[in-house]
Amino acid sequence: MNPTSLFSGRATDYAQYRPSYPTEAITTILEGLDHPSQLVAADIGAGTGIASRLLGDRGVKVIAIEPNAEMRLAATEHLMVEFSSATAEETGLPDASVDLVTCFQSFHWFNPSPTLWEFRRILKSSGRLALVWGIWDEDDSFTKELERLVLQASNNLPGLPSRESMVSPLLESSYFQKVRQTTFPYQQWLDLQGLIALAQSQGFVPLSGGEQQQLVTQLQKLHEQAADSSGKVCVVYHTNIYLTEPMV
Repeated sequence: MNPTSLFSGRATDYAQYRPSYPTEAITTILEGLDHPSQLVAADIGAGTGIASRLLGDRGVKVIAIEPNAEMRLAATEHLMVEFSSATAEETGLPDASVDLVTCFQSFHWFNPSPTLWEFRRILKSSGRLALVWGIWDEDDSFTKELERLVLQASNNLPGLPSRESMVSPLLESSYFQKVRQTTFPYQQWLDLQGLIALAQSQGFVPLSGGEQQQLVTQLQKLHEQAADSSGKVCVVYHTNIYLTEPMV
C-alpha cells in the first residue's frame, strides 16, 4: 500500500463528492490566532483542496501539500491556495515558516514520527496544529449501512488504523502539548450518482470488477429505500478536531 498513489483514479469523484466541513470547525481552528489575513497555513495531504479553500475563504494564505498529481490537477483554483508536490514527512518548507498546520482526513496516512517532527520544525513557536477527521456517524442507520457496504467491498480496509489509534501518535508525541478535542455534526445530501461516487472515492474500494458492480447494486437499493422526495439521501458525520501547540 502506497498512500501517495492510493487515490489515483479517484480524483474526480473525490473533488466533487467528498464532504466539506462545518463552518464552526474552521472557526474553531482559527480561533485565538492572528487575523486570518496575517496567517500562513500548510494544509498537509490536501487532496483536491476541499479544506484548503475553506481556509482561503477566510483570508488565510494556504500552502496545500499534496504528493498525488491527479489530486492536485482535480483541485479548483483559489487565489489564496498554492499547491506543492511534497509529502508530510518532507514538506520542503522553511523552519518556523507557518502559523498553522492542518491535516483534514489525512494524518493516518503519514509516518507519524517523522511527520510530527516535520510539523514542529515548520511551525512557528506561536503556531498551531489541527488534525481533523470527518467520521461517519454509526448512530445514524443509513450512514451505518453505507459504511458497512463500503467496508465489505474494501475487504474491511486492510491496513487502515482504527478510529481510536488515528490520533494516538499525537497524544503520545513529545513535540506537542495540551491536545484538546472538539466535535461538530455535519450532514451531506447526495443523489444516487453522488452516493456511488462518494463510496468510490474511498481509497480501498474497487473501481472495477464484480465487487465494484455488487457495491453499486447495493447502493442503488440503499438509495431507493432511503431517498426523500427529491431523490436525496443524508450521510451524517462527526467532524472531530484535535488542536495542539508546539512544545516550547
